[in-house]
Amino acid sequence: MSKIAHVIYISLLSVIVIATFAIIIYNGFSYYNISVEERFYHPDYLKLKPSGIFGHGFGIFGSLFMIIGVSFYMARKRFRTFTRLGILKHWLEFHIFLCTLGPIMVLFHTSFKFGGLVAVSFWSMVAVFLSGIIGRFIYIQIPRTIEGRELSLSEVRDMIKDTSVEKRIKRLVIMKNLFKYWHVAHLPFALVMLIIMVIHVAVTIVFGYRWIF
Repeated sequence: MSKIAHVIYISLLSVIVIATFAIIIYNGFSYYNISVEERFYHPDYLKLKPSGIFGHGFGIFGSLFMIIGVSFYMARKRFRTFTRLGILKHWLEFHIFLCTLGPIMVLFHTSFKFGGLVAVSFWSMVAVFLSGIIGRFIYIQIPRTIEGRELSLSEVRDMIKDTSVEKRIKRLVIMKNLFKYWHVAHLPFALVMLIIMVIHVAVTIVFGYRWIF
């Protein structure tokens, strides 16, 4: 993928996220902007409530986006059979896209009202999202090949032949260590979020909640 194509790719993903958020807000602002008690009398209540056709749909698609975003990126990263399927950094960007779009849709699914076990999942989702932003910053500080593979210290030494080598090596070591510690925080929150999400979906099915089916 050329630099121009990559810029277009990133821009398109960003536009989709922003457009989705803007469209939902534009069409549902009068509903989300009133108190929970008043929403029952709102003309769009049956559509936008968590079990409504749009509200329920937000939850379904938001959950799917996060599951796909996590599972596909992890598969591409960990299994050799998927190494030929595109560059890793492009998969990371797609992972970030889906795991940004997904929480936005889940937020509107809740209608900004959550408690109990769902609240744990929601705040875990927020923690995953925020830690993902931090992880992205750390990730881009680590020198990589064009395919997205981390460069070793020896490879960095071979590439850099100026007086700032020692400083860059120290920075690389620090960022790699931070990235390891970052996983300690990011992965548990992601697992908690996904487990509770599965429980939530199972409970809604047991109680007979259906979408358009």
